[in-house]
Amino acid sequence: MMQTILVATTNPGKVRELRALLGDQVEWKSLADFPGVAEVTEDGTTFAENARRKALGYAQATGLWTLADDSGLVVDALGGAPGVNSARFAGDDRNGVDRKTIDRRNWEKLLSLMEGIPTEERTARFVCCLCLAGPEQVLLETAGTVEGLITTEPAGTGGFGYDPVFFVPQLGRTVAQIGDEEKNAISHRGNAMRKLKPLLGELLRTGAAGS
Repeated sequence: MMQTILVATTNPGKVRELRALLGDQVEWKSLADFPGVAEVTEDGTTFAENARRKALGYAQATGLWTLADDSGLVVDALGGAPGVNSARFAGDDRNGVDRKTIDRRNWEKLLSLMEGIPTEERTARFVCCLCLAGPEQVLLETAGTVEGLITTEPAGTGGFGYDPVFFVPQLGRTVAQIGDEEKNAISHRGNAMRKLKPLLGELLRTGAAGS
């Protein structure tokens, strides 16, 4: 019997990413399939804690294994900020504001705070923590990162979030200047998902999926 796993997102793109990575081993559901389920509060102090809370919370609400992630930007010169507040760095008032505007406000605030900081001190990384949980316990956890530098001005029109101001030295471009395939090959989420794949495969093979 095929295992059903809920992805703790309403974003169909994330579900497609997982299906492409893990093939047909699993029947994937998203929160869009459970419109009556209450949103889990993300008030943890770390990415791992938030991913864990979401995975356990939605697993308990639905009875399904649940895969959740939490991710964001960590800037060394800012003591790790914006961190778990990456999505709401410039404020939490999102009523009637589109995602691109929110993203721009966030990276504009970041660049303002980083003004005058020399290149060698503009080190940063994107972090993604994944957690797979059942209703009673955490089953798997992985994490992925990608290292880079914060630019002094945005470059590129692709991607989202802080991509236009995150420069990857090994590529010589910002994340917003590369295509989706190249991004997935180096991204924090891609790295975390690649670590998850063999672990999930082994979990399914052990027969835990039927327990």
